[in-house]
Amino acid sequence: MTTESIDPGDVRFFSGNSNRQLAADIVTYLGVPLDETHITRFSNDNLYIQLGASVRSRKVFIIQSLCPPVNDHLMELLMMLNIAQAAGATEIHAIIPYFSFARSDKKDAARICITARLVADLLQTAGASHVMTMMLHSPQVHGFFSIPTDPLSSRPIFKRYFQQRDLSDTIVVAPDMGNAKSAARLATNLGLPIAAGNKERISDTQVKISGIVGPQIQGCRRALIYDDEIATGGSILEMSRILIEQGIKEIWVACTHGVLVRGALDKLTAVPEITEIVVTDTVPASVPLHNSKLKVVSVASIFGEAIRRNFLRQSIGDLFVFGDDNA
Repeated sequence: MTTESIDPGDVRFFSGNSNRQLAADIVTYLGVPLDETHITRFSNDNLYIQLGASVRSRKVFIIQSLCPPVNDHLMELLMMLNIAQAAGATEIHAIIPYFSFARSDKKDAARICITARLVADLLQTAGASHVMTMMLHSPQVHGFFSIPTDPLSSRPIFKRYFQQRDLSDTIVVAPDMGNAKSAARLATNLGLPIAAGNKERISDTQVKISGIVGPQIQGCRRALIYDDEIATGGSILEMSRILIEQGIKEIWVACTHGVLVRGALDKLTAVPEITEIVVTDTVPASVPLHNSKLKVVSVASIFGEAIRRNFLRQSIGDLFVFGDDNA
């Protein structure tokens, strides 16, 4: 890897309120400052935002995860993009570690909005010339963007983490077929077999898994459940129940976006067979970090490296969700 770096005079980095720690870690990796963003509210609850440094004729990077409160954080992001556009930035990069609206990727009921596409259009209208995100909920969401968009993978981080562990008698399991390809890539990286659950979503909080597709898990003592996101934990709990019924003695859970709402962490840690829950920092921790089963790993280096290569006009293909990672 080249040691070329970003010239701090050519760029400006700003963060909204959603994930300031990750933003700070990204700029630390890059060796550039994180400029101030002043965010307050008027008496009528309207947002007031001012970028704390000149952006004229510079490349601007705005870091904002769309995590709860999602609508506030989206509005912050749109306003910051628009400010940079109006103030003469030459390039405006929306760095969105967690693009939560990706779950709304199809019209599966009457009179509903495909919100992922709407938000993609809003980002472009607000002024974004480029989007960088991580582990979209489904591959088709990438196609909703009409501007260059880089879907990065968290897989290298999980690969390095689990390669340090004893992986004997372990199988990687995707909770549903939609995540089977991503789980299969991790399984290949770790030299493990892969299986997937046959899942039906009943509601936002309820799922039903009718069985497991793939190699028989008999003979495996441990399962590594790999998913893109854990919100209420329903899919992981149902998958764990099936695995335990089929003889699995220990379960590791790994996911990119640890939203963990509505008591999800308590429900997962209450399952004795679940001994570890590994999430990244695309979503800031909203649960106690002293939980003995929870481990947070950082993706700052992946975003930092992708931003550095992008700035230097180098390929970032190996950092994509569908890339071949040799890390």
